[in-house]
Amino acid sequence: MKRLALFASGEGTNFEAIAEACAEGRIAAEVVLVVCDRPAAHVVARAAARGIETFAFDPRSYGSKADYEREIVSLLDSRRVDLVCLAGYMRLLSDVMLAGYEGRIINIHPSLLPAFKGAHAIEQAFDYGVKVYGVTIHYVDRTMDGGRIISQQSFPYEGRDIAELESMVHAIEHELYINTINKLIAESKI
Repeated sequence: MKRLALFASGEGTNFEAIAEACAEGRIAAEVVLVVCDRPAAHVVARAAARGIETFAFDPRSYGSKADYEREIVSLLDSRRVDLVCLAGYMRLLSDVMLAGYEGRIINIHPSLLPAFKGAHAIEQAFDYGVKVYGVTIHYVDRTMDGGRIISQQSFPYEGRDIAELESMVHAIEHELYINTINKLIAESKI
């Protein structure tokens, strides 16, 4: 059974989808830790409701990013985490995290990378008027939304309702993340 840590900063819908898939046996893994940089984020309550340990911290209470990332790496090591899944974690990782878990950190992004990097990808693509949207899962490296792509899924959308579009993106995210974790487990990449 593989051991996962999920990093999130907000609602935690991807966390919920992955945790549910683990609980139902659709992923041969368990979520052993949630890391959140916003203690009041809804993902913290979601994790608590499932009895999953959470490290919720305020980055401003640390002297540096390296300080809190060293604490996170220590937690990951002590829980023997096999794979770190970023799921709406809105912070770039430093060399502290990357050195400890390089090749074992993946991220989900709501666009077909390399297009529309950054925090507002859905809105950027929508404003640009693209006709094909998508979701990407990639390995995390030292660049923003960079790293080798693991999987992508596209879908057409020509509507003008951004709420509907966001709902479609999230539905695809949940399925693609579960399938990608299973793929990495099956291929012994973690």
